[in-house]
Amino acid sequence: QVQLVESGGGLVQPGGSLRLSCATSGSFFSLYSMGWYRQAPEKQRELVAIITSSGIPYYSDSVKGRFTISRTNAKNTMYLQMNSLKAEDTAVYYCRAEYAGLVTWGQGIDVTVSS
Repeated sequence: QVQLVESGGGLVQPGGSLRLSCATSGSFFSLYSMGWYRQAPEKQRELVAIITSSGIPYYSDSVKGRFTISRTNAKNTMYLQMNSLKAEDTAVYYCRAEYAGLVTWGQGIDVTVSS
């Protein structure tokens, strides 16, 4: 089973940028549909962006135009470039992998947008 490890989170000022990475173990990364989700305090987990095995991205309306999801199959890694960050982007960000109905989540990483 694939294992996911997020990195790149932290504290950033409003208007700043961060780049999250999701490194995966195991084989067949190129076959996985990958995604980023987030959960703010006292809120439900929500979709941020997904990228299909074919490399087609989808974004939630709240991040469209500011965030960019990408993947490098040769490195078994997915990325989320986050620009023009807002306070409301503060959350724990989770990496998600799906293949043949099997879903795996990362442990999550904190992103805090504050001055």
